[in-house]
Amino acid sequence: MTSKTMWAAVLNEFGKPLDIREIPVPKPGPGELLIKLETCGVCHSDLDMRSGSSAPNPAIFPITLGHEGVGRVVARGPECRLIEEGTRVGLPWMHDTCGHCRECLTGHETFCSEHRGHGFNVNGGFAEYAIVKENYTVTIPERLSSVAAAPLLCAGVTAYGAILKAELGPGKTCAIFGCGGLGQYAIQLAKAAGAKVVAIDTNKDKLGLATALGADYAFLSSDDPGSKIRDLGGADACINFAPTNRTWQAITDSINTRAWIISVAQVSEPVELNLEWLLYTGAKITGTSVGTRQELKDLLQLSIDIDLQIGIEVIAIGQVNQALDRLEQGKVDGRIVIDFALS
Repeated sequence: MTSKTMWAAVLNEFGKPLDIREIPVPKPGPGELLIKLETCGVCHSDLDMRSGSSAPNPAIFPITLGHEGVGRVVARGPECRLIEEGTRVGLPWMHDTCGHCRECLTGHETFCSEHRGHGFNVNGGFAEYAIVKENYTVTIPERLSSVAAAPLLCAGVTAYGAILKAELGPGKTCAIFGCGGLGQYAIQLAKAAGAKVVAIDTNKDKLGLATALGADYAFLSSDDPGSKIRDLGGADACINFAPTNRTWQAITDSINTRAWIISVAQVSEPVELNLEWLLYTGAKITGTSVGTRQELKDLLQLSIDIDLQIGIEVIAIGQVNQALDRLEQGKVDGRIVIDFALS
């Protein structure tokens, strides 16, 4: 029997710690599933939401954060026909989309202007129970632990979406800027695609992790990585996971003609773009945001096939504010995951 109340980490005001308190367990409406969370990843986007640097307008308070949740279905609303109770499913970033715009109908649903995100527009997974739309969740393969699966629902699929856009393959070189959690996923996925991988970061320890995960070369960002990559033959794709625009010079120094520059990290500062350089190089510049439902399904299976690895630190829900503080300070090497079995 489902409890009437649950513990949740709730944002009441931007710039303030999350309020960890008891609130009512929600009830599923038409097409909705109620899930009992087992885990939920802690993402940099949760930090941006807590600070208010990235938030809907108008803001919604109170709101439960979190969008990397894994849990079991404990109740189904009317019109649910696909997923049975007891099934383990994900609570990803995307809660739903309009379903009828050009982006939705052409396989680019993450760019739907009306899409809603968990922990952003609707309540998310920093809670013992949460609501997901049956048509917008995915089942979690039983071979994946709930701890390992949680970060794949945002960090992993975001990296996967970037790798797909980079059109990598044997003989290609991919430069990964920023070797935190997303960059670590991207290194492994780029290697799985057959590419040679160059890792760039400000932190020697993270470069050590990058090498252990398969990076062929690792350069400090302060050591002229653009020239070093050029000496290797240049990059056929540069993917920026670093939350700074200071990577731009190394990217433009190293990029090959007609190669991809893909921006993943949320960086508000502008970069200098020389249109003559763009004309002569034919470089293709794009951004990417999370991934589609099909990409997430594909990634979950791929993570089993290639044994996708990342360092994960497990915490109790009562430690979520400290975890967000450490993210802000750059003191997290991999990913942090809330385990609701911990008190």
